[in-house]
This record gives sequence, C-alpha cells and structure tokens, in this order.
Amino acid sequence: MQKCGRIIVKGIVQGVGFRPFVYSLAKKYDIDGSVQNLGSEVRVVASGENFGLFLSEIRRGTPLSKIDSVETEDYSGTVGPGFYIDKSSTGTLSGFIPADVSICDDCIADIREVGGRYYRYWATSCVNCGPRYSIISEIPYDRERTTMDEFPMCGCCRAEYEDPLSRRHHAQTIACRNCGPGLFLYDRCGDPVDCTDPVMMAAELLDAGHIMAIRGIGGFHIACTERSALLLKERLGRTEQALAMMAGRMSFIDSVAFVSDEERDVLRGPEHPIAVLVKRDRDLLSEVSNLDTIGIMLPYSGLHHLIFDNLKAPFLIMTSANSPGNPMITEYETAIDKLSSSVDYFLTHNRVINNRCDDSVVRDGYIIRMSRGYAPKRTSADLGDGCILAVGPELNSNITIYKEGFCYTSPHVGNVRNPSTLEYLTETVQKMAAITGAEYDIIAHDMHPQFLSTRYAKELSEISGAELIPVQHHRAHIAAACTDPCVGIAIDGVGLGDDGTVWGGEVFAGCVPELERVGHLETVNMPGGDLATRFPERMLYGILPDDLTAGILAGRGMSDLELNVLGRQVKTGINVAKTSSTGRVLDAASALLGICREKTYDGEPAMKLEASASAGTPAEWEREFKTDSGCRVFMTSSLLRRARADYLSGMNVSDIAASFQYNLAAGIAEMAVESAGILGYERVAVSGGVAYNKMIRETIVGIIRREGFIPVLNSEFPLGDGCISYGQCVYAGRMV
Repeated sequence: MQKCGRIIVKGIVQGVGFRPFVYSLAKKYDIDGSVQNLGSEVRVVASGENFGLFLSEIRRGTPLSKIDSVETEDYSGTVGPGFYIDKSSTGTLSGFIPADVSICDDCIADIREVGGRYYRYWATSCVNCGPRYSIISEIPYDRERTTMDEFPMCGCCRAEYEDPLSRRHHAQTIACRNCGPGLFLYDRCGDPVDCTDPVMMAAELLDAGHIMAIRGIGGFHIACTERSALLLKERLGRTEQALAMMAGRMSFIDSVAFVSDEERDVLRGPEHPIAVLVKRDRDLLSEVSNLDTIGIMLPYSGLHHLIFDNLKAPFLIMTSANSPGNPMITEYETAIDKLSSSVDYFLTHNRVINNRCDDSVVRDGYIIRMSRGYAPKRTSADLGDGCILAVGPELNSNITIYKEGFCYTSPHVGNVRNPSTLEYLTETVQKMAAITGAEYDIIAHDMHPQFLSTRYAKELSEISGAELIPVQHHRAHIAAACTDPCVGIAIDGVGLGDDGTVWGGEVFAGCVPELERVGHLETVNMPGGDLATRFPERMLYGILPDDLTAGILAGRGMSDLELNVLGRQVKTGINVAKTSSTGRVLDAASALLGICREKTYDGEPAMKLEASASAGTPAEWEREFKTDSGCRVFMTSSLLRRARADYLSGMNVSDIAASFQYNLAAGIAEMAVESAGILGYERVAVSGGVAYNKMIRETIVGIIRREGFIPVLNSEFPLGDGCISYGQCVYAGRMV
C-alpha cells in the first residue's frame, strides 16, 4: 500500500480554497508534506500511513473546484515533519480561475453578528464566496496578484488567514473594516456626503426616491425604488425598456411572480443571476416592466444585504450603469463623468475592478447573458493541438480561447459596434490570453467583412501570423449546440449568409463543419436595410407590399411621401436588403398588430408580441412551403397575410399574436423533422435568440419529440449570440 508520493491535481483549483482544503485533510489524516500552487495546478507532497484515504478525499475537491485529473507519482525526497502551504510558483496554465460567486450564508451571518469582527462590513468573504475573476490580474491566484494587494491584512485578518481551522484560511479576499476596502458616498457633483454610515444613508436616500449609482463587485449599477422607475427611465432615455430588479428576500419575489422549484434553485444558487419570471399579474410593477415577465435577482454581495437591511422598500431597481451597447462602467471617475445627469448620488468603494462583469440573466433554465457566476467558463473540448481564438459576433459578444483540450469563454462583452466595446473586446482578449498562456495558431471570426470584430481578427492575424477562419453566424450557432450528426435549426435576428443575403431562419443538416443549408424561411424584403429593424412597419410593407398594407400604414399616419418611397424601394430593389430572418418576421407581425411600431431597444417588437400572445389562444393555420434550389422554404408571407386578414376583421390581437407565433414555430419544426426523416438523423438541434420565446421553443421541441426525434438545446451556453464565439471555436477546430 502506497504511503508516500507526489499528487498532481489539475483543473479549476485556483481561487476555490483548494490549498487550505488539502491542509485540513493532511491534519485529519496525520499526513506530512506540503501543498503548492503551480500555475493552474496544485501539487501535493504527502507521506503517512493514511495516504490512501488522504488521496481519496482530495479527489472530491471543494464546492467551487472542478477537477480534471488527480495523478500520483513516486517521490524520493525528504518529507516532513508537519504539513505546510508553500509559496505559489508559476507553472502550467491548463486550469483557470473560477467566476465570481455570491456571498455565502456564513458570511451573511458574520456581517449581521452584532459585535463581531465583520459586523456591517460590506466586503466580507471567505474561501467559499466572493469575487474571483473581477479582481485577478494573473495566476497563480494569490493576494499579490489581485486588486486586494493594495490592502495589507491587519493582525486579526492575518491570524484568521493563517489559522487552519478557520474557513478564511488562505482566503485571498479576507478583509475587515480595519484593513480592507472602504465605502464612500458622494453627491452628483462628486462632493462627499456627511454621514457616519454610508450604507445607512444610502438606504435612506433610496427610500426617499433618489436615484443612486452603486459600485458593486463587477461594476456600477443604477438603483432606485419602484416609485422612481419612470423618472429613471426618462433620465436614461429608455422609456419602454424593462428594468431588472433586486428583491430583499425570496418572499417578495413570490408576491409578484410565479417561481418554480427550478427557478428558486437558480435564484438561490452560487451564481445568483437575474431570473426572468412570469408576473402574477401583468399590471404588477408595470412601471418597471410593461411585459408579462420581469427580471429579478436576490442580493449577491455583502453590500447588497446591508443596503436591504436598512431599506424599507422590498425591491430596488438594479440596472447596469452603461448606455446600450457600451461596456459596464467600473471606475468612479468615469461614473461621475457619464452618470451625473442620470443619478443623484454615488455609493462607491476603493477596490479596483480589474475585470468588469455584468449580471447574468437566465430564463426557463436557459442562459440569456452569461457573465457573473457563469463566466469565465471552462469547457472540455477535443479540438486538436492548435490554439484557437474566436472573437465572436457583432451583438451580445464574448470571446473564446481553445488550448490543450479546453475552451475558455469570457463573460459577456456587449455589442461590438462602437469603439468603446471594441476596446473592451481587445482588453478581454489580452487578459484571457494572459491567464491561459494562449499563443494563437488560428483566429476564428464572423464571415461578415464589415464587423468590427472581423476587422480586429484580421489585424491580430497580421501581428501574430495566425490563420484566419471565417465562420458563418448560424453554423456557429449549431456548432455550439451539437457536434453530433444532426439537423440544426438556427432562428435569430440577422447574420450574413453564404449567398450574400441576411439569414436568420435556417435549417442545416450534417455534422460540424459540414453543415448544408436544407431549409429556410422565405427570403423577403428589408426596405432601407437596418432602418427596417428600427421601424418594423417598413418590414411589414417589405413582406406584404400591397394596397391593404399601405392602407393600414396610412391610417396610422404614414405620409404619402413615405409610402411612395417604400413602394419605389421595394419595386426597384434599391436600398433593400434580402432576409430570411425569424426576428424580422416577428417584428413585422408586431407592427401589423400595432403592438410595436418603433424599436427602442434590441428585441422590443418580438418581446412585446410574445407578451401579447401570452394572453391569447393559438389557432391552427394553413402553412405554405415551396422548394427552391434544393432547399425547403417556409412561406412566412402567407402567415402574415392570414394575420392581416384576421386583424382587419377585428379579431382579438392577443389571439392573432399567439396564432402567428405558434404557426411560425410549427412550420420551422416541420421543415426540420422532414429533413431529419429523409436524411436519417436522430437529433434536431435548436439555437438562436428567438428560441427564448417560450411558445416558439416549446412548439418546436414538442413537434420534434412527437415525430420521434431527439431535441438538442444548449443549456451550458446562451441560446442567443452569447454562444457564437464558442461555436466559432468548435467549428474552426473541426476544420483543421
């Protein structure tokens, strides 16, 4: 029986309390030796009669760790006496740092313990909770390589840090009010607010109706109570967009929304994301969200809990402090510059946020935005020996790096249409590369030549000499969802297709990277190109360019001049894009029914259509198909024509909306299962942002199952464009 050896643990073993975990096991089993961080590995030298039991428990790991392998080898050096935690050293970079996680129950109890060391201290944490990615600069994960290095431990914190019996043993974020980061309250001019307790004063100001920028773990939020929701929307220029909320406790959420057991677990889990829930009554919190759903989260930091401990209101609006498409604000100076016209006060701290991290968003168990708690994400993948960088799409972007059997996906970056977000994208690439030690052989990017992310990929390729591999947007969607032979449904907004048109309602068949387009939605007109996404009535006319549509639009105030311009555009094809996008068809239906005539935020027409449909009853409509160039084509104009007839006859708008969604989904599913049956595939993958629509998703999945096929949906990555960089990585890796 082995009694001595070297143990090498690989995986996510940084920032998860692994060394103190090993130390406690060594004491438990009377083991001599040492434990050391080496890059992203932990190496243990151990000797003792209970070596086997010690090794067995190491394999279990800590709650936050993810162990890939535990290897043992002979060791002939001197061991002991005693067991020690050695100083970290640079070694391999095969593991990764975990995402930030919410404060644990033990630390919440600490900040509420009157007279305790951590009483009312906002930055309380331990080895099991708190910031990780947002504060790290490089690995191995030690205090000197995080932004906590600016705060030397006091004697009491040092004693806990060195105490093997403490859960803060080697907790790199340990701090208290005597030595840790402080809190500060300022007015909109940047002048300090005279108060003895910034949190208590902040709560009083919020209860009084003031709007406040709060610097949290990964960046600034803008907060206020429900009474100030409309004022906040006016100041931000987002009068229609729903805002996320934070609830003081679970019972408050239960009072306004339906919460399943699964959703309750998600809300309370270590990630603490925003959960999109169905309201108990659409009129509830209507000034916060005019949809049938609302996004709510629970407090996930000590600061949040302290605010709610002093707040009378049950909810706070808690929306990210950034303009649409721009990165989350992390620095106080930037917040003062950008937010002074929107907020009344600033509650901030003096710990540097090295890596910004927005709130994650989840709906029905599917990730909408993958960030705090869920990312950075490490995924096992066999994509060969090369190192791959995938820079993602244009909207809802992130990046993925593949190296030595693992993909590393960053938190949400945003819409790479503006220079500030492109700068954040490049910054994310640099930081992720430093942490993983990546040196790229291949750079994968979207095939659209005008995307800023594509231009960045080309510039990086010229510098590094890496091979460029363009990946079609919707094939990346399928690659992220399923690498087995399958039929793949990609339903979203827009993406450049092989034929130069704008795709977005596609059916593929094959196995990555050989995915053949075998079906799609009807290719229709987009008069004015991107202008039709802002004004969806243009999309309606592009699909049904006749007198009936013109009459509807004229009745709503569209001038003869505008109608003539639309008519000429469609007739001549000048300044008219061609699209098979599912999102644009839903936009047209929303415009037809008068639900949304101008888009003020991404996805608004389709989201409002879904909200209306939730109150309706769907009816079966006739669905028309044709075959064009070997592809099955679903004629969405026929659906819109039927919806128009019902609308003009005075039928209930919610029923029409429900019927439109149902029949659109059924037609897409029918194309897919028909192809799967002909080609002999068992699996049908579904991806794309439209799949967040519950009726559409469940209709498609139901038909797939009914016809005897296996539906495949991605639960590890977003259904929307947040999966694209991972899909690009997989696709490029399968090509070489």
